[in-house]
Amino acid sequence: MTSDLFARTRTLFEIPDGVIYLDGNSLGVMPKAARERVITELDVSWGRELIRAWNTCGWIDLPSKIGDRIATLIGAPPGSVVVADSTSINLYKALTSALQLSGDRRVILSDSGNFPTDLYVAEGVIRTLDRGLSLKIVAPEDIEAAIDADVAVLMLTEVDYRTGRMHDMARLTARAQAAGALTIWDLAHSCGALPVDLTGANADFAIGCSYKYLNGGPGAPAFIYVRPDHQPKIQPALSAWMGHAAPFAFPLNYTPAPAIDRMRTGTPPVLSLAALDSALTVWDGISMQDVRQRSMELSDLFIARVEALCPELELASPRDATKRGSQVSFRFHEGYAAMQALIADNVIGDFRAPDIMRFGFTPLYIGFAEVEEAARRLARIISENRWDRPEFKARSKVT
Repeated sequence: MTSDLFARTRTLFEIPDGVIYLDGNSLGVMPKAARERVITELDVSWGRELIRAWNTCGWIDLPSKIGDRIATLIGAPPGSVVVADSTSINLYKALTSALQLSGDRRVILSDSGNFPTDLYVAEGVIRTLDRGLSLKIVAPEDIEAAIDADVAVLMLTEVDYRTGRMHDMARLTARAQAAGALTIWDLAHSCGALPVDLTGANADFAIGCSYKYLNGGPGAPAFIYVRPDHQPKIQPALSAWMGHAAPFAFPLNYTPAPAIDRMRTGTPPVLSLAALDSALTVWDGISMQDVRQRSMELSDLFIARVEALCPELELASPRDATKRGSQVSFRFHEGYAAMQALIADNVIGDFRAPDIMRFGFTPLYIGFAEVEEAARRLARIISENRWDRPEFKARSKVT
């Protein structure tokens, strides 16, 4: 039954002939429905309705409508998620909001496995607020011990972008809240990859992108979650017109909109939102438990085959599938060149400095046969030193 399910979902995507795509953890494959929806928005909504489409085609409500759709994938109630801006901007909103609620505490706690942009945003918040805040970064395994009475906010990415190692969201949230801190979870490598239960974990804030496992397209807008009881207390640091209680009354002073809508800022990017809205239809009738089970099976198979065929590579991800997200990483001293050679052989993964070859497993469009073939092609590249060519060692801007 599960096999039939994923055979069906595969037909919903535009997958180039001959390509084995193992990079859905970085950019998802285009759903066929996204192409059709964007064409409709261009030809009908924008093309014919023009500015009337904000009302007649529901453009103005897309951030909340899509937010509720994403909420079902991350264990959040309706009215707690809105789609807007980028992940970095949403982190700025979440972090400044959490600091408003944290009293006199001064420490933002994170780990060395966090995505660097999250740390950069925290540094910017510290400089901007200029109130004696500091960022404390510890090893991932030391996070729990580092939570103390000085911590204002625990800011973590649930799944490590390099290795796929997972934090225990429920346990660390409970530990932080018991110490009087608030939590912000970055779900960039979680949402659409594994079951997430923000309500069950009692998380305070969460952010995430929609262009990875949600297949929303390059640069698709991000989302932000705020626990319902926090929403009325927040005065957004980015107080802009779409987050106003009455944006089209145009008052000169800011009054925040009710609930999650106060986390909106500027004019919604309609074409990107339309693509994302249609992309989310592939999740209709899909159980995240089924997706999780299949992704663990696929990644376990890949690890077994690669280790049998490529002893030169070192597993960088947790071996236990329950301890990692939907990706597998291997270390190789010429990882960049080897990945470029693999891409040239139509198996697409990606590379993360200094030596990580990264592979994502998206059951909606990847099956066991592709995993087996990807391991075989990787083995040929490594064993025959096919990576050792100048064109594969030349670094591109995006790795």
